[in-house]
Amino acid sequence: MKLSHKPVMLNEVIKYLQPKRGDIIVDCTVGAGGHSYEIAKLILPEGKLIGIDQDREVLNLAQERLRDFKNCTLVHQNFRDINFVLQDLGIAKVDGLLFDLGLSSFQLDDPQRGFSFRSSGYLDMRMDRENSVTAFDLLNNLTSEELEKIFRQYSQERYARRVASAIMRARQEQVIETTIQLANIVKKAIPRRGAIHPATRVFQALRIAVNQELENLSAVLSKAINFLKPKGKICVLSFHSGEDRIVKNEFKKFFQSKTLHLLTKKPIISSKKEISDNPRARSAKLRIGEKI
Repeated sequence: MKLSHKPVMLNEVIKYLQPKRGDIIVDCTVGAGGHSYEIAKLILPEGKLIGIDQDREVLNLAQERLRDFKNCTLVHQNFRDINFVLQDLGIAKVDGLLFDLGLSSFQLDDPQRGFSFRSSGYLDMRMDRENSVTAFDLLNNLTSEELEKIFRQYSQERYARRVASAIMRARQEQVIETTIQLANIVKKAIPRRGAIHPATRVFQALRIAVNQELENLSAVLSKAINFLKPKGKICVLSFHSGEDRIVKNEFKKFFQSKTLHLLTKKPIISSKKEISDNPRARSAKLRIGEKI
């Protein structure tokens, strides 16, 4: 597969993370290795790069991208278990942490993964395909009330109840199995909103629920910050208001306990040029903290 993935806000991440020769940096969502490749050039070979990702397929892409670097360790794991990963590697403290919470283009573009309705595919949506619960399972087994809660809580879908009811009616006729089936159900249930497809928020909410993304983010930040050396940086790129809220509140808690300096009182957003070159950067928000 061609490695054409564009890392979001790469220049800003490098500027604030300040990776330098000999540093130990953890890319907690290494993905295809876009950010890690540039970090590795600055810290290796004297330093150490640890890349964590729960998606084995994109981790293989990162392995290919980073194959020429020494002292680069990639681990298939959910970042919520960063404490176990670093303990297993014998690492007590690190100089920098990076979280890029967005989907990669490889995940979105593969119909078999079920993340997108641009083409027909099985409703999977698992980032880690070794997990048991898929979007198919949620759609075909949860109650109307449970589905409504997912759509409302994870994507602020104003027509959550209407969509949940439409799904329940469709389930009486046939199993909802593909991305196109779901997209068509949602499209009929709610009005078109400008250029944004009506199913966009529903797909986002299901993906977040399947992967327990907000719960995992809440669980990992305090663990990760505790591994930082004094003056060590943590950079978090979020793409969803719920994610950004968690990061903001967690950083604030550590700021109030005099554990973390907030280097960004307001999140940094992508430039117009970057958004033009890479529309995926449109909703990105970057927050940075420095360990005291």
